[in-house]
Amino acid sequence: MDRNRLALAAVAAVLALPLMTAARHARPAPYGDLLTVVPAAAPAHAAVRVRGAAVEAYDPRSGARGWTYRREGRRPLAVRTAPGHAFALWSDGMVTDTARVLSVDAVRWHRAVPGLADWLAGRPGRAAGVLQQLAPAGRGGGMLAVVTPERVAAYRTADGDLRWTLPARPECAFDPGRVARVAGVLILAQPCRDRDTWTQELVAVDTLGRVAPGRTPLGNELPARVV
Repeated sequence: MDRNRLALAAVAAVLALPLMTAARHARPAPYGDLLTVVPAAAPAHAAVRVRGAAVEAYDPRSGARGWTYRREGRRPLAVRTAPGHAFALWSDGMVTDTARVLSVDAVRWHRAVPGLADWLAGRPGRAAGVLQQLAPAGRGGGMLAVVTPERVAAYRTADGDLRWTLPARPECAFDPGRVARVAGVLILAQPCRDRDTWTQELVAVDTLGRVAPGRTPLGNELPARVV
């Protein structure tokens, strides 16, 4: 009797495998990701652009499309590239990082930015300047700043880890459309109500956060792997 039960259980498990595999393939992609890749056309150094409702990587010489990245029901509003990275800002306030030349882990990370979707709603032109690179992308060194009126948030490009945030001063708001760079430092406009001193309306940040005398450096490197 026990042998018969074991045999029946084994048969049931084998029959269930195709159903489990089908269910796994039918499962919707996280965040509505829809990625189409043309491996034969994937360039070694892809250019990236927003085209319609998608982010597209293409060969700048031939124009051949290497991959197209869509998110169901969302639209990309802006892209910013760094070596090996293609950052995109979407209409729902999501920021994504995609491998510029696709590998197995094509879409590396997603980060939802609070309040950003409402601020962008109906005004896609506001997306310009929201994504700002703070340092060249590399192991532990790349940082992406997301500038919104309420705060600046910096993410490590390697894994999307949130490293620091800087809130705007009371009665003030950051303006993503008004930025400048000086020797690797990002200068942000922070207009304030009833404030006459223009120097108080400028904020300087870099990979470590706000530039200030005597600040304590942050450890933004990737954690060491435990062998």
